[in-house]
Amino acid sequence: MLKIDVFTLNPVQENTIILSTENGECAIIDPGVYSHNEKVFVEGFIKKNNLNPVQLLNTHTHIDHVLGLNWAAKTYNLVPHFHVLDMPIYERAAMSAERWGMSYDNYDGAVNFIKEGDEIKLGEDILKVLFVPGHAPGHVCFYNTAQNFVIAGDTLFRHSIGRTDLPYCNHDDLIRTVHSELLTLPDNTVVYPGHGPTTTIGEEKEHNPFLINKRA
Repeated sequence: MLKIDVFTLNPVQENTIILSTENGECAIIDPGVYSHNEKVFVEGFIKKNNLNPVQLLNTHTHIDHVLGLNWAAKTYNLVPHFHVLDMPIYERAAMSAERWGMSYDNYDGAVNFIKEGDEIKLGEDILKVLFVPGHAPGHVCFYNTAQNFVIAGDTLFRHSIGRTDLPYCNHDDLIRTVHSELLTLPDNTVVYPGHGPTTTIGEEKEHNPFLINKRA
């Protein structure tokens, strides 16, 4: 069984996720760790729970989701994974941080590019990569069939969707791919978004005003 721990961090209140197996291997997903205290807290959590980070994954590379990318990569000797189409956004990270008035420690090492249909192994468990562009051109989600949950990043929120007024966004793509890739999952699939509380696919099909009666 995978254990999911969500930490709401940084000035943008982004959800950083640590996904861990029973034997202590874990993935750090969307590392938004920003302040010194946040780094100390997350490192302490990992140490206290005897976790061994073996994967560093990003749903996308907007600044609030990569603030701790360099920290995670260097602290745990990991190589980040994200979609190649998000490189233009990642290359603007420093500029985005400056615009938001935040400091930023850039990661300039190797990247493992992932794509739709890839399967990422975490111990005996598998995360399937779903391609859900719109909020970002290379946005992916991570779906676990066995426990029926999806780590959705900034595609789908409780009763909302990711914003599409940023550079490289496309509203029509987001609506289309949320319908085709996420709303086709079982209704009881638990959704872990990049901001805000968890929800379910069924809840969003019934009550999300951005999706109800919207043609995919």
